[in-house]
Amino acid sequence: MRKIIFVVDDNSTNLTVAEEALAEQYQVIALPSAAVMFKALEKFSPDLILLDIDMPEMNGFEAIEKLRADEKHANIPVIFLTGLNDSANEAHGINLGAVDFIMKPFSEPVLLNRIRNHLFIDDLIRKRTAQLEERTEQLEQLKNGLVFTMADLVENRDQNTGGHIDRTAGHMETLINAMIERGVYVDEMKDWDLDLVVSSARLHDLGKITIPDSVLNKPGKLNDEEFDLMKTHSLEGERIINNAIKRTGDAAFLHNAKIIAAYHHEKWNGTGYPYKLAGEAIPLQGRIMAVIDVYDALVSERPYKKAFSHEKAVEIIMEESGTHFDPNIAKVFFEVNEKMRG
Repeated sequence: MRKIIFVVDDNSTNLTVAEEALAEQYQVIALPSAAVMFKALEKFSPDLILLDIDMPEMNGFEAIEKLRADEKHANIPVIFLTGLNDSANEAHGINLGAVDFIMKPFSEPVLLNRIRNHLFIDDLIRKRTAQLEERTEQLEQLKNGLVFTMADLVENRDQNTGGHIDRTAGHMETLINAMIERGVYVDEMKDWDLDLVVSSARLHDLGKITIPDSVLNKPGKLNDEEFDLMKTHSLEGERIINNAIKRTGDAAFLHNAKIIAAYHHEKWNGTGYPYKLAGEAIPLQGRIMAVIDVYDALVSERPYKKAFSHEKAVEIIMEESGTHFDPNIAKVFFEVNEKMRG
């Protein structure tokens, strides 16, 4: 299929000359003004635009600014046609996003060569961009696969918490979205990749892979010594993920996982572990995960306890708002708790 070239010029002679020069190789659409060009863009998607600068109503500079502001048309290559040999205008046009300038009156060979070169470059850029997007998607799939695999390793060892990882990830997404809707800590979350944060939540108990089976799967309540050993899973999770960051150099991917693993057992009043941080000194990801983690533990059966009802679990969370949990997050949790009911 032949590529489409828009030629936009208020001078009918220039339109005719350009059309005759290009018609053999391209599908040419001659347009007498920028306004008509934008109408044509509703029906056609050109591969390149030849755009006159000096036009009434809307000049070429104004037209390219409007083009670049529209995501749908922002990447169409634009070559300016001009009768002015003015370096200031040329610099301004390039800054606005033009790929080239062609002086009028133009010769057919120059016009064809410039168009051919820029179409080739544009095709190359599009192919490379598509390849990079495909590789990026594959890398994201690989990262997510690794997260799920590591999370499965933990869950398969811990016989007492079946489904905990999937449930907490889902509840984390619900709570974060509700916080954003209500404007709670939105400034702190404005740069978050929410999908990545939710995925990272699956690794909050990664450190449990270092806990002996005799403790991890004890069919009863842990004694003080065993509980102290169990508490080390937060530091161990942080250590394991930090080592992974050092080896891969991908701090962004595992940054949230490291924070959630390290801080999800801290308490608002400073009596949690491992660092005994208090209030907003506890990273936000950890404060959110603390609510979700405890809620799911409460409504789940364990060898040492029966499952609490959803209502009782919510009541306990709210009783500990301001002591164990960030009161702002607990309030949002209360407002959306029905979405988490099993």
